[in-house]
Amino acid sequence: MSIENMKERNDAASGKEMADLLITNVIVADVFNHELVKMDVAVKNGEFVSCGRRAAKEIIDGKGMYMIPSFIDSHVHIESSMVTPSEFAKAVLPHGVTTVIADPHEIANVSGTDGIRFMLEQSENLPLDVRIMLPSSVPAASFEESGATLHMPDLVPFADHPRVLGLAEVMDYPSLVNGDKDMLEKIHMASSRSMPIDGHLAGLPSELIDLYRTAGVKTDHEVNSAEEAVNRIRRGMYVQIRQGSVAQNLPAVIQAVTPLNSRRFILCTDDKHLDELKEEGSIDHLVRLAIEKGIDPLTAIQMASINAAECYGLQKKGAIAPGFEADFILTDDLTSLPIKNVFRLGKERASDGNLISKDWPVPEPYEESLLNTVHIGAFNQEQLALPLQKNQKVPIIEILPNQLITKKRIEETSGAEGVFHASVELDHLKLVCVERHRSSGKAGVGIVKGFKLKTGSIAVSISHDSHHIMATGTNDKTLFAAISRLEELQGGMVVADEEGRVLAELSLPVGGLMSDRPFEEVIVRMTDIHHALKKTGFNEPFNPFVMLSFLALPVIPEIKLTVNGLFDVTKFEHVKI
Repeated sequence: MSIENMKERNDAASGKEMADLLITNVIVADVFNHELVKMDVAVKNGEFVSCGRRAAKEIIDGKGMYMIPSFIDSHVHIESSMVTPSEFAKAVLPHGVTTVIADPHEIANVSGTDGIRFMLEQSENLPLDVRIMLPSSVPAASFEESGATLHMPDLVPFADHPRVLGLAEVMDYPSLVNGDKDMLEKIHMASSRSMPIDGHLAGLPSELIDLYRTAGVKTDHEVNSAEEAVNRIRRGMYVQIRQGSVAQNLPAVIQAVTPLNSRRFILCTDDKHLDELKEEGSIDHLVRLAIEKGIDPLTAIQMASINAAECYGLQKKGAIAPGFEADFILTDDLTSLPIKNVFRLGKERASDGNLISKDWPVPEPYEESLLNTVHIGAFNQEQLALPLQKNQKVPIIEILPNQLITKKRIEETSGAEGVFHASVELDHLKLVCVERHRSSGKAGVGIVKGFKLKTGSIAVSISHDSHHIMATGTNDKTLFAAISRLEELQGGMVVADEEGRVLAELSLPVGGLMSDRPFEEVIVRMTDIHHALKKTGFNEPFNPFVMLSFLALPVIPEIKLTVNGLFDVTKFEHVKI
């Protein structure tokens, strides 16, 4: 901020100069004193300058509405919305989210530093403030075969970018336990710059939570219970309460929140599909759920604003007070929380759920390296065969609806003719993970339980975090057809019938993760996919594509499938069928 700009704000605060905007007759959520106060609020050059009446160029009568700080998503992978940052901003701004702390490790696992640079460039000058955490674990584990590997020297050039905040979720816990030099260098790079470091402590025992905190890790979003939340807060961490498309932890974790510890809780979506963002909302949805679960509305608003700002050192965000950025929401009900008006830096950006397009930047052209990333090479249908003996008991991945963790089951399945055949009666489907970065032709094949498809297959080029092709279905013909179609599309989502005919598809050509189309078009395609799913007999209360996309992540218990076969996360080793 220039001295001239500072003087203008100071003069507006003292009444010597007119403010740009005065909002009158509003009830302000005071997140510091935890109270509601009726007042007028003045804005100059994008910041609040007065909690009182001042002369202003523009006056808005708040008509007795509540004025609350706009929301901060403390941990999100924009790529999981399946649109680029600009289109993502259009989807979340009407929900009162004006700041997101994004981890671009999805695109980084595909395209390395080009992917990080893409996310920074594509989020420049948006009405949504996109802050970036540098990916710490690319790949997620040392044995993974992602499209790129990032070492500490790869991250350093980004560390001084004004929108780079810190080091993203440290998920490769064996590297931390073993004192891996590269991991320690990444953590040192962040800590020596006083940058926050995010954690990923899924299923870890207390001694490893101690290790993470000792290493300087500040947050964890992999918290599934109230007990886990209390254990992390006891160790001085912030707990990120997550409610996304798969991991929906808020109902359980919110039980740990008390008036004494509530300031250590923040909110995040992590991974959420675009259609659900549009229908349910973003952080506003979490605030409503928290209130429904008995949390005081002002406490829920704190968790969505000032708590996150303080956690990440965003000193000018999260409150309606002089010297803070003028990011705020007007609503007429603090319980149901309808988002009436959304302001970013004192400019209205959304009204009654509709985006107000002002000065929207034109995205930079996409680099070719991000548009040609799906190559399955010599992979063929014969590789889908899974040899089995008659009456053989085998390890099976059982999914748990709306959770990232899975269960390892040992069950007898259909092994006629010496190979596995999907069984609708047993709810045993074939699961396939096909390498797509280097045309290696590799494919891991296993058995999954819980999808309850009756016919056909689904396939997706999003599989956290190495992003190979994941598919599940009832026979090899439909599986191979769906997988092959993804290569033709250069990434996306496909639903195919029993004969391999494509019923619906969504193209995701940017890194095989994101669409190059407007978010409204993407939602239409996703609606088509949901209709097509009904033709496969799917009728479960979860998104099968999101569930499928997490079945290759070998750092979340208990069992997953990689391109090299089944992986027992608790033993941290591959297992044979």
